[in-house]
Amino acid sequence: MPAYFLVAVVTALLTHSWLWARLERRDAALAVKRLAPRPREKEDPLARRPRLIEAAGEAHGRLSARLLERVKLKQKAARLLETAALKWGPAGLLQRCLALFLFGFGAVTLATANGMPLAAIGAGAGAALLPLMYVRGAARKRVFAFEQQFPDCLEFVSRSMRAGHAFSVAMEMTHKEFSDPLASEFRRAFEEQNLGQPLDIVLRKLSQRIPSMDVQFFVSAVLLQKRTGGNLAELLDKLAQIIRERFKLRARIRAVSAQGLMSGRILAAIPIGVGVLMFVVNPSYARFFVDDPAGHTLLAAALGLQCVGYLIIKKIVMIET
Repeated sequence: MPAYFLVAVVTALLTHSWLWARLERRDAALAVKRLAPRPREKEDPLARRPRLIEAAGEAHGRLSARLLERVKLKQKAARLLETAALKWGPAGLLQRCLALFLFGFGAVTLATANGMPLAAIGAGAGAALLPLMYVRGAARKRVFAFEQQFPDCLEFVSRSMRAGHAFSVAMEMTHKEFSDPLASEFRRAFEEQNLGQPLDIVLRKLSQRIPSMDVQFFVSAVLLQKRTGGNLAELLDKLAQIIRERFKLRARIRAVSAQGLMSGRILAAIPIGVGVLMFVVNPSYARFFVDDPAGHTLLAAALGLQCVGYLIIKKIVMIET
């Protein structure tokens, strides 16, 4: 066992050194390529960021950031962290997942004396998903809190515009009158516009940071009014009313689907309860799943199928609103 561990550590160090040297050579080649003249390309203004900010974000965890870039998940991870208002960075999220994977894998390996490698891999994979689940939960909670405040915010902006204020002034007043997360998002939007960014880009960034259908409606309404004209205050009042009606509809659907969701949870918990009961009533019969390698495979397949079945039931019961 110590020999295998030593070989794994040496292999990891050599792999890290090789990847670091390869990235250094790639950075040098990219620097030379940037110095060479090239034709101007049309860039997406929403994706373009100051190079100083990108360099600051890549100062730590360059290998993790490059790995996420290679699998094309860096932008999605950054957007998810931005929605959750966490300053980990994509590389930090990946590093936390890898650290928890190694912790879970090592804990189960030491506890079972390397007798259940599949269980150790499963425990490591489950532990690696914890940071991602936390980030997704924080993002979902923050978007829900934003949506709860949004109808009142739209009515406040509408009243401010009826009082004679401009839309940008109404945004500035909004982040002073409301609490987070709505206040921080509108403060950021106002500061971006105040620093010279066009209003359409500022609002589209807001819709990317808060992936909500209500925000999409708001951005579309403001941009459409900017192009075609019209009474924006009246439009925002109607939009606030529509959002409140959607809240009522969502609550009704949640009440109707609660029974089906609870049935799915009970069905997913029954095999686990039966397995625990088998270990208590007849341990010698149930030890097959612990001692025999075939039992490990069957247990892993059973757990996987249970997860798939629960996800299917949840997908059937949950209704998008």
